[in-house]
Amino acid sequence: MDGQEQMKTIPFLTPDGETVELYVLEDTMLQGIHYILVTEELDQGTEEASAMIMKEETQSGENEFAVYDIVENEEELQALAAVFAEQMEDVDFKL
Repeated sequence: MDGQEQMKTIPFLTPDGETVELYVLEDTMLQGIHYILVTEELDQGTEEASAMIMKEETQSGENEFAVYDIVENEEELQALAAVFAEQMEDVDFKL
């Protein structure tokens, strides 16, 4: 990413009601479900960073915002990590 390009952020509401801005590193659709790879901090000076894979949850009703939950299923995580690793060629995932 060049220095002038802005990374997209999304607000995430934690279980205790705190709002945290997360950087969206990549996104993908798999079997009709939208997934995003996010991180809290962009520290490009280190080789390792923490990231989460989040899954869009279907909503009933008229909500203007998408709702995402952290993916916790190990098989789903492994499959998504492989997809994101392919999209982000220079990234290795450790689950």
